[in-house]
Amino acid sequence: MESDYSLDHKAFLELAEMRMPFGRYEGLRLIDLPEPYVVWFARQGFPPGKLGRMLAAVYEIKVNGLEHLFDPFR
Repeated sequence: MESDYSLDHKAFLELAEMRMPFGRYEGLRLIDLPEPYVVWFARQGFPPGKLGRMLAAVYEIKVNGLEHLFDPFR
């Protein structure tokens, strides 16, 4: 059971550090992207691969009001 927690912990830390690799918000942490931008991606479709999965996670976090979880990383 402990290994499952560490994987989630690793993924959380990686999400907190990941930066947008392109576009208007290039270089901004995914967790700091404006909510309307993330919602736009949700409507248009997230990019394929890891970035898309991470943006989808950010979308869920923002929609559910859990952004405060990332305050220590800001």
